[in-house]
Amino acid sequence: MKSETLKKAAVSTLVGATLVTGVVLLAPGWGDNPRPSPGAVSRARAAAGTGVPASLPDLSALIADRERWVSDHPRDDESWAVLGAAYVERGSRLADSEQYPKAEHALKRSLDVLPAKEGNTDALIGLAALAAARHDFATARTLGASAVRQKPRRWRAHAVLIDAYSGLGDHKAAGRSLDTLRKLSSGPQVLERETQIYWQRGRREDAAALAYDAAAKAATPVARAAALHQLGELVWERGEPAEAVRTFSAALDASPESHRSWAGRARALAALGRTDEAVRDYQEALSQVPLPEYALELGELYESMGLDGDATTQYERLREVVEDAADDGVDNDLVLARLEADHGDPQEAVRMLQAEWRSGHRSMYVADAMAWALYKADRPKEALPFLKPAAAPGMRSALFAYHRGQIERALEDYGPARRHLEEALRINPDFSPLFAPRARVALEALGEPPAGGPDDMFGDDADGEFTLDKKDQESREPSGEEAAGRPQEGSGREPGPGSGSGEATGGQAGTAGVSPQPGTPEPAPAQSSSPVPPSAAAAPGSPGTSAPGTSTAPPGPARTAAQIHPEQPAGSGAGPAGAAGSVPGSAASPAAPVGN
Repeated sequence: MKSETLKKAAVSTLVGATLVTGVVLLAPGWGDNPRPSPGAVSRARAAAGTGVPASLPDLSALIADRERWVSDHPRDDESWAVLGAAYVERGSRLADSEQYPKAEHALKRSLDVLPAKEGNTDALIGLAALAAARHDFATARTLGASAVRQKPRRWRAHAVLIDAYSGLGDHKAAGRSLDTLRKLSSGPQVLERETQIYWQRGRREDAAALAYDAAAKAATPVARAAALHQLGELVWERGEPAEAVRTFSAALDASPESHRSWAGRARALAALGRTDEAVRDYQEALSQVPLPEYALELGELYESMGLDGDATTQYERLREVVEDAADDGVDNDLVLARLEADHGDPQEAVRMLQAEWRSGHRSMYVADAMAWALYKADRPKEALPFLKPAAAPGMRSALFAYHRGQIERALEDYGPARRHLEEALRINPDFSPLFAPRARVALEALGEPPAGGPDDMFGDDADGEFTLDKKDQESREPSGEEAAGRPQEGSGREPGPGSGSGEATGGQAGTAGVSPQPGTPEPAPAQSSSPVPPSAAAAPGSPGTSAPGTSTAPPGPARTAAQIHPEQPAGSGAGPAGAAGSVPGSAASPAAPVGN
């Protein structure tokens, strides 16, 4: 029999990947003119009408009210649709997968009374939101598009489409849906999705400005907490843990049941070296909502502290949560694959992510996870085609940069490896208590590039020393124009090794075949055993070839393989706090000590 606690884990949300406020997609009508109950129910309906998240007690009151109503009025299609959408929202916000079968039943009852082809758009939108909550993004896209065709000006349908397109990795379509949504509505749900898309495209300052404005204009404590949580995530991602602690604390002051802010603050506290407080915050988040990623993060914190037994307990808890949620139709394979890649069976992680990719789930998160799983499975060359879709939207992610740097290092592509490891630590010096220290070790092993460029620029002779004969020397002497800095016409001078971006050095990262494009609808053939997308093809500069004018030699002759590829130790990722800022509507003073 399933544990009631574990059954709450329905939705696997990566940092920044899933909406904070849930899906407020309730139908606007009351069916056959039932009188709304006073107080909580009316507040929930009013909030839904404007796109503001209702409080959880008000949402529960609305559900109880509609359950009573449909038991006496089973032919009320609108009330069934309202009830189904409310179940989806409560399941999303509490990560309670048991709500989803109830939502499916209510929404299908609504369609039985009034079919979709006869105009039951609200039930269609509810089913689309349910599919997105279960991570069935292809179905969410199909149902959302049908709802838009029926009612082009129903903003809730466009909101669900944004979630579906984002899950499928079709960022252009998500942007188009956002443009339409902004013309139809301007509530918190719109600002939240707009902030999310700006962040995913690397426009962090624009995203932060939107989140700041949303927090300042929030009309309810729940809406303020949701906006502050988003702002806290943005502050954390740019490497300012002290300010992140203050921002998440402000979100918790507004709404103590904001489990995501408990986990967010735990992450920031761990970066500041306040590990005991971080553990308490993670435990609080898990006690409210046992999301699998919270268990993964707490397990990795324990592992960085040398508490391997406690870490294993959390990893096993994650597996149980994912298994229970799967019984209610929730696909949590992405977070489970992340666990397998780093703490279990990397080959199993590859198999799970292959299935995700072939089902059309080609977001940046799946692409990054696939590349990393292949690297951990000792297949780094196969990881290369997935680096491009992981980076394509433009989001600045320390974890993504770390993964890319380690993959390039394994392929002896040391210049790009050094650059991406430096980028990871520049974006957020303490992005993970487990992996940030490993990034520093890897970067130290690579060392500085040799002064003056590669020692062997043109090739070695038999004695290991390169010499030019007289004819070669004469041919290489600059003409008068060249010496004056004016190349002769048609001289054909090419940049030497190390010029350009360096992302494709040795014909590897960024050039291995044709990378899959985000949102490509056709899945790869099921019979293929390779995770590389079917469009990938051998091309100049693909693995196994070398691009002209590049070098894959390690930087400096004194470095041995053992120095460049040291054993990866676990350690704590505590580091200095970033610059302090201010939280909308709160003092900029340091946060009070964090307790349970």
